[in-house]
Amino acid sequence: QVQLVESGGGLVQAGGSLRLSCAASGSIFSRNTMGWYRQAPGKQRELVASITSGGSTNYADSVKGRFTISRDNAKNTVYLQMNSLKPEDTAVYYCYLRIPGSWGPGTQVTVSS
Repeated sequence: QVQLVESGGGLVQAGGSLRLSCAASGSIFSRNTMGWYRQAPGKQRELVASITSGGSTNYADSVKGRFTISRDNAKNTVYLQMNSLKPEDTAVYYCYLRIPGSWGPGTQVTVSS
């Protein structure tokens, strides 16, 4: 059994920043790929960023240069630092654990214009 819990979402003005956290329990973390996905109203869920056990990162083109994914294996936590936020970043953000393929419940990020 695994449990992923996101935190750090909220309402922010365009141009502002938020830092999302995802704490994992009951999971294999240190050697697992972690990812952040988001789903906006009326849109498909999309990959925002991922990070492998070796620290390799991947970002959606829409967030490159603005978002940074990182992980702290000692705390079983993955982070998403979001800077220069835009209204189009508004979505529910989900944490994903590749093995066994688990999702967190999501955290709402709303960027006002």
